[in-house]
Amino acid sequence: MPEEAGPRDLAIVNIAQLVTMAGPRRARAGAEMRELAIVADGGLLVREGRVHLAGTRRAVEALITSSTEVVDAGGRIVLPGFVDAHTHPVFAGNRADEFERRIQGESYAQIAAEGGGIRSTVRRTRAASEDELLAAARRYRDWFLRGGTTTIEAKSGYGLSLESELKILRAIRRLDLEGALRCVPTFLGAHEVPDEFRGRGAEYAALVANEMLPRVAREKLAAYCDVFCEPDVFPPEQARSVLGAARGLGLGLRIHADQFTADTGSLLAAEMRAATADHLEASTSAGLRALHDAGVQPVLLPASVYALGSRRFPDARGMIALGMPVVLASDFNPGSSPTASMPMVLSLACSQMRMTPAEAITAATVNAACSLGRGDAAGSLEPGKPADFAIHDCADYRELAYFFGRETARAVYLAGVRVWPEA
Repeated sequence: MPEEAGPRDLAIVNIAQLVTMAGPRRARAGAEMRELAIVADGGLLVREGRVHLAGTRRAVEALITSSTEVVDAGGRIVLPGFVDAHTHPVFAGNRADEFERRIQGESYAQIAAEGGGIRSTVRRTRAASEDELLAAARRYRDWFLRGGTTTIEAKSGYGLSLESELKILRAIRRLDLEGALRCVPTFLGAHEVPDEFRGRGAEYAALVANEMLPRVAREKLAAYCDVFCEPDVFPPEQARSVLGAARGLGLGLRIHADQFTADTGSLLAAEMRAATADHLEASTSAGLRALHDAGVQPVLLPASVYALGSRRFPDARGMIALGMPVVLASDFNPGSSPTASMPMVLSLACSQMRMTPAEAITAATVNAACSLGRGDAAGSLEPGKPADFAIHDCADYRELAYFFGRETARAVYLAGVRVWPEA
């Protein structure tokens, strides 16, 4: 992670709405998701890279000295940096050709069965060097920053061999160390069965569990392990073996669950008490109840539903009614969700899943941070926490979802240092 040291004093003043997200340092559920702790006519004071005061403009201006750097927000809003809790940011090439094929009527499953989909990206990624992958990831990093995202969960999964997965995870580590975007690494070796193991999924899952995971853990390249749990990819018995091995090595657990098949992944996530179950488009009330009772956070990816041309969005309102601390994420990847824009995700969450703008912002900040075990370091602007925030070109936080299709961040700061646009 980057060093949390910026200018000795930084004051942001003339803030129409300072959205602090102050409150309990845990994921929020139910009515709590609508409580944004907004300060009107606000001010933010940063000292040594951390929030010193998030309060009224008058209170902050009283602490300004001749050595303070002062930034006028121009009557805009200030938000904690978005925490994008599900991304696939390191890969080679793109799948624009498959996008065109889907428009003309071919399904995602059809294309994948013919060697496209994830496996086509795997072939390109295996052929790329670590430096080439890092160069591509730097480009995507700027896309995240433009939308006001300061932390991402960054998955591997486009290597599907020991050396290629390690190459991707090392590129993620290098991206994080460059200090403009915080990256929480997740090993996703069980993303798909590679070409050389077709028809031998159990054998490949054993390779992931017994050879890849120990090496990843030994090199400290990941905080979490994820598995794409579907009957035709990694069925529960195979996914369970991978996740069990990961837990034994000290990694947290996340699961791609119920994207296409009801409750296959959600029930396993509940059984394993994973940190998150991601997707959940096909989940039934039984799967959601199991997740709720096990304390598993749901991570919803509406941009993936949109990009695939589906109308089967997750039941966000049902989850909120159950008291589940919902998370929103972009699922940025070259196939099913080629967007790094959290403002676009907020818009989809509101228009297609009937979340309120306040619920959506909670899901993309403090709840997302808690899903990554970063609740004490990200997701809100409170004294002592790293000053990761964005000045958005809006006068009201609801505009983030209302005016869709634009990137709203005017300036983005990490630990009190402006990282976008570059100085």
